[in-house]
Amino acid sequence: MSIQWFPGHMHLTRKAIGERVKTIDVVIEMVDARLPASSANPMLRDLLAQKPNLKILNKADLADASRTQAWLEWYNQQDNTRAVAMDGHHTAPAKAMIEACLDLAPTRGTMVKPMRVLICGIPNVGKSTLINTMVGRRVAKAANEPGVTRQEQRFSLQDGFYLFDTPGVLWPRIIVAQSGYNLAAAGSIGRNAFDDELVALELIAYLQQYYASALLERYQVVDNVAEVQAMPDHELFELIGRKRGALMPGGRINAQKAAEIILQDFRSGMLGRITLETPAEFEEWLKTGERLDAERTLRKEQYELDRQQNKKRRKKK
Repeated sequence: MSIQWFPGHMHLTRKAIGERVKTIDVVIEMVDARLPASSANPMLRDLLAQKPNLKILNKADLADASRTQAWLEWYNQQDNTRAVAMDGHHTAPAKAMIEACLDLAPTRGTMVKPMRVLICGIPNVGKSTLINTMVGRRVAKAANEPGVTRQEQRFSLQDGFYLFDTPGVLWPRIIVAQSGYNLAAAGSIGRNAFDDELVALELIAYLQQYYASALLERYQVVDNVAEVQAMPDHELFELIGRKRGALMPGGRINAQKAAEIILQDFRSGMLGRITLETPAEFEEWLKTGERLDAERTLRKEQYELDRQQNKKRRKKK
């Protein structure tokens, strides 16, 4: 299954970011610490090339701490880039963000040469909540669903430091299949774009491999971790559904309700601190995605070539 979600307002946002970035000193991209690469927008990488870049791994309190550290090291090794982890418990997020931006653009940040920062990211990554915390009052609309912010906003964090907020934006085509599942699991894609049951099954399969103890502790449907790991994902899914009362008349599983329970447990942190990808894993997923995308492009080009040739032959007749 290929998961895609690119509403019309995201195309407008892409154009607006392209215009705004011309006047920007530092670009902040907020990503989800539970999926730090899947939630990083490759479209923004092209739009924001040559600009100092700060990666904020948000919701770090929900992510696996050891994996978050690995991702911070991975991002900090990249040119012109700094990375910091943040969560809802940060007492001084504005201070941490301002200091990181000044490290990237040390000649800016005064009344004469103000720092102009663009903050962007995928939907539902927590930008509005963080901005409200930094400003100290509710100035940005926040909700636990994608697509809430719809227009650019500007905020002053201190004298000589201006923050421009943009609507959350995805990219037209997700070529890394696992990224689509991870984004859906985290709630960053509109619900109409994916099948909850398939996403929940993919999530269970990953958790069985890396976080089996979390599944055992939360649902207690088998006796030990080895059983969790050995069980087919669909059987574990059904056991969880039965244990949590996701049933229809006749005792059949209500797959939709069971999937919603599992996804909500992940999103809320009830399953514990979980990260759905490592740098090495994502690099392999990306290689596979790029290869399949190249093959798809070749097939499309060949189809168009054949179509044109057939059209010419029909005209000759």
